Amino acid sequence: MSVWRPRSLGVDPATGKEAFVVARPGGVLEALADAHALEVAAVLVAVVGAVLEAGEASDAELAAFVSPLHAALDECVGMVAADGGVADRE
Repeated sequence: MSVWRPRSLGVDPATGKEAFVVARPGGVLEALADAHALEVAAVLVAVVGAVLEAGEASDAELAAFVSPLHAALDECVGMVAADGGVADRE
């Protein structure tokens, strides 16, 4: 079962507010939301990788990455599921 949910398009630099859309599958807004989600995930991978490589982060600092990493992973899994790459999520 496919669930439409608000997807981020990023933050408006003029207002500082995040823009969300409920995009139709295969549409332009969905492609923009996918691109934004992949960009966010790539930045998180780079930052977390650098922190882990340095090996000096405290448990509290590492724990701060859990929520954004979960959100990015959830968004990426949602994109794959929408493309039929994995079973639909609940």
